Amino acid sequence: MAVVIGDVPLTRHEVVQVARFDAPVELSAGALERIDAARAIIDGLAADTRPHYGISTGFGALANTSIAPGDRTRLQQSLIRSHAASSGEAVEREVVRGLMLLRLQTLATGRTGIRRATAELYAAMLNAGITPVVGEYGSLGCSGDLAPLSHVALAAMGEGTVVVGASGELDGEMVDAATALERAGLTPVVLAEKEGLALVNGTDGMLAMLCLALADLDKLLDTADLTAAMSVEGLLGTDAPFAADLMALRPHPGQATSAAQIAALLADSPIVASHKVPEDTRVQDAYSLRCAPQVHGTARDTAAHAARVAEIELASAIDNPVVLPDGRVVSNGNFHGAPIAAVLDFLAIAIADVASMSERRSDRFLDPARSFGLPPFLAHDPGVDSGLMIAQYTQAGIVSELKRLAVPASVDSIPSSAMQEDHVSMGWGAARKLRRAIDGLGRVLAIELMTAARGIELRDAPAGPRTGRVIEHLRRLVPGIGPDRFLARDIEASVAFTVGGGALIAARLLDRVESWSTDAPFETASAHEGDR
Repeated sequence: MAVVIGDVPLTRHEVVQVARFDAPVELSAGALERIDAARAIIDGLAADTRPHYGISTGFGALANTSIAPGDRTRLQQSLIRSHAASSGEAVEREVVRGLMLLRLQTLATGRTGIRRATAELYAAMLNAGITPVVGEYGSLGCSGDLAPLSHVALAAMGEGTVVVGASGELDGEMVDAATALERAGLTPVVLAEKEGLALVNGTDGMLAMLCLALADLDKLLDTADLTAAMSVEGLLGTDAPFAADLMALRPHPGQATSAAQIAALLADSPIVASHKVPEDTRVQDAYSLRCAPQVHGTARDTAAHAARVAEIELASAIDNPVVLPDGRVVSNGNFHGAPIAAVLDFLAIAIADVASMSERRSDRFLDPARSFGLPPFLAHDPGVDSGLMIAQYTQAGIVSELKRLAVPASVDSIPSSAMQEDHVSMGWGAARKLRRAIDGLGRVLAIELMTAARGIELRDAPAGPRTGRVIEHLRRLVPGIGPDRFLARDIEASVAFTVGGGALIAARLLDRVESWSTDAPFETASAHEGDR
């Protein structure tokens, strides 16, 4: 079913479906009417003798330069060509599709002055799987994501490079834009007055990455609860701190959700029951076990705040100048990325904290002084075998990087455009580092899951019903305890199982397989569909 653009704001789910899974799109009749109405206003102003920014003037610091009517098409083309200035590795296909979709949604509001044919071309490019190649560097997050959006507009003009390929393909065919449009039966656009600005003045790239990140975190935070529960079980911890009446004493909603989930995962565990005896003299568990709901819940509440910001942005019309219903075309500052940049940074901080606690739980399994009877490093033959010693090193290296990635990008600003744009958000940079942070969190949790599974199997009592299913399914990909073997292969298999959705399905925390990380091996995740 096509995602209809223009009647109501897009949802975060719809953004993910189009960006990641190639859902088709179509412009509503109402959107086309609004586009035509706004364009009529621009056409009227184009004939006016007074200067109008972006219509009959230059851009940015050149806003006071008047442009003759015969040069205005060249002005729009020059804007796109000069602003398509990104550099570095190509950003992910889903990010580019997401920013294309969100720019199209703003065009559909009828506040940009775009022509109908230009908006329809963007929809057609999305449906044809034509994805412009955008370099990682080039956006300062103000005036929006100029360079990334300019590469998209350049492709619509039949210039630049694109990748043509279906969802899930890691290496589509790279061709020049003119060839791709011709193959798809599409005609390149010749931009008219105001259209260049309308296509590049938006926060669409950073918003797309925020929507994708929230979809990933929705599942990764459930995964963190799962791995924490397995660690509590394997380290002979107690489920008492997760009681609902204790959570009610500090009623943060995310904390309550994580505590309830951890408690449910530990329910009916013979291991947990085995040490609820008078002989067990421990008063309380370490913080990394006992305080998991507080840390995971903080991340949940941070994600909830970021989701509210995303929903406001999805209901916004961002352009400069903007076309108002009364016919005015007014310059504004809505393109500034500060609202998105701040929550992107906030999420990176929360991710670093969740991953840091996960690594600490894993480390407890490996230390016989703290593991309550487990062999050193969970090794088969300690001394001859090193067990999971170096898996913790891998975790530690990732967590250290996550702490660096948690340093906010949004507190930085480097003036641009001859000091006309003298304060920028750096939101694109915040979004890029968040994507790396999400990948790191998934890997840290996968190593904890692998470690906890081995620790649980070394106990005298069996695992609980839900954690036991997780271990059973994991063992189809990762062997249990035994002599040392090629550990990197086990780690990657655990990452595929964990990030690909297999662990959540086995624990009954996810109803269906959905590979939400672009780096997850899709085929490994889908192998668990028969285990629902």
